[in-house]
Parts: sequence; structure tokens; C-alpha cells
Amino acid sequence: MKCIWWILAIFFVFLLQSRITIIGVSPNFSVLIVYFIGIRYGRTKGLLLGVLIGALEDSLSSAMLGPNMLAKGMVGFFSASFITGNFLVWTPVLGMIAAAILTFADNSVVFLSLSLFDKVPALLSTAFFTSTMQSLLNAPAGIFMRPENAE
Repeated sequence: MKCIWWILAIFFVFLLQSRITIIGVSPNFSVLIVYFIGIRYGRTKGLLLGVLIGALEDSLSSAMLGPNMLAKGMVGFFSASFITGNFLVWTPVLGMIAAAILTFADNSVVFLSLSLFDKVPALLSTAFFTSTMQSLLNAPAGIFMRPENAE
């Protein structure tokens, strides 16, 4: 039953981020699901489900399989390492900062991977603007996503 809810949530996120634009920028809500899985269920599940969600995103949006797999896997792994008490104790502000930083890192890895192995997907200034806007859009969600062991 829990698996069905996750599948529906992932489907809803992909549908939502393909339909919404704010100032010409589509949000990157898929990184929030991976961030949540990482802080809630740990490094291994965060990494594995991040790679699966990234593979799904690559198959839907890119001609090349791999950039989103690498980026989402990295987000799942580092969100668990960074936030769950191994390095820092979770607070709402830290959750917000982590969501913004991990969103920016996700976009950076995808941009660099596509630039190195395929073709440059956009101008650097456009990529920076898009990454910054998506980070700002995702940051408030970090307040509400907390690890299980947080007070």
C-alpha cells in the first residue's frame, strides 16, 4: 500500500512540474521527493530510489540516460548524510537551506553531465538563473520535511 502512494506521489510530481512555470522556470519537485526519502529512510534507500527516480526523469526528459540518475542518487545519499544527525542536527532553517543547496547541486550535476557528454543544454547564465529559481522554489518545502528522529 505504501508503494502505491509513493508511485502516485512521483507521478503527481512529474505531472505538476511539467505543467507549472513561474517566471518562465519549471519547478524541480522531483528532487524534493528524493530529499525526503533520503532524510527519512537513510542513505541506501535515498541513493537507490534517487537513481530510480532519476532514471525515470531521464527517460521522460532527456535524450541521454544518466545525468538525472547521477544527480538524484547524489541528492538521496547526501541528504541522509548531511541532515540526519551524522553531520548536523535537523532544524527547520537547516532543512530549508539543505533543500535549496541540494536542488542547486542536482541542477549543477545535470548541467555539467549534459555539457560534458552530450551538448551544452543552455547558456551558463540561463542555467544559473534556472537553478537559483528552482532552489528558491524548493527551499520552503525543506521546513516541513523532517527526519523521523527529529524532535
